Amino acid sequence: MGSNVLQKLGEKKLTKDQLFKKVKQDKNLIPELLKGLSSQNPAIRYGCGKILMDLSGEQPEQLYPYMDFFLSLLESHYRILTWNALIIIANLTKVDTEKKFDRSFENYFSLLTNEYMVTVANVVGGAGKIALAKPCLTDQIVERLLMVEKIPTTPHLSSECKRVIIEHAIRSFDMFFPQIQQKEKVISFVKKQLKSPRKTLRAESENFLQKWGQLV
Repeated sequence: MGSNVLQKLGEKKLTKDQLFKKVKQDKNLIPELLKGLSSQNPAIRYGCGKILMDLSGEQPEQLYPYMDFFLSLLESHYRILTWNALIIIANLTKVDTEKKFDRSFENYFSLLTNEYMVTVANVVGGAGKIALAKPCLTDQIVERLLMVEKIPTTPHLSSECKRVIIEHAIRSFDMFFPQIQQKEKVISFVKKQLKSPRKTLRAESENFLQKWGQLV
């Protein structure tokens, strides 16, 4: 049945939403979706990635047995699969009873220096979820997020892209600010953005500082 389902997905006889519903009803399809990630057919490859990403958000415990596999995807030569994996891994940290993420912390956050804006943004975007799931890593996550101001620009990551990434960082800080010990460092980081040429970044900074009683 599994291969038939993937074939239908590739031929667009089955939508991602339809297959997602099937997977939630039949967990035996999960290994087939994992196989689909290595398909030469982009519709199958990226369709399976999207479904697994959605499943990790709704039922992370179903994908936790495959966490090592998703950690290996951080080095995939398909950037979209790396992006999927970053989101999936962040979702799985809430059920990571074996501390697999803790051992892969450096590997995950090393992608903050990746040359592609979307890769960096996904690392930053997942940081808040990870901090909430693993409070013991809060200090390390804060230090990594504070570094986004200094990431180098590349042909795929402009100065404006950096401002978008900083915006994501502030949203992540907002998710777990109460458990942050180094609040002054974070406040200083956010205040710097009040004069940003990016309107939405200025607004995000103002909202953050107002929420946490730091707008002066």
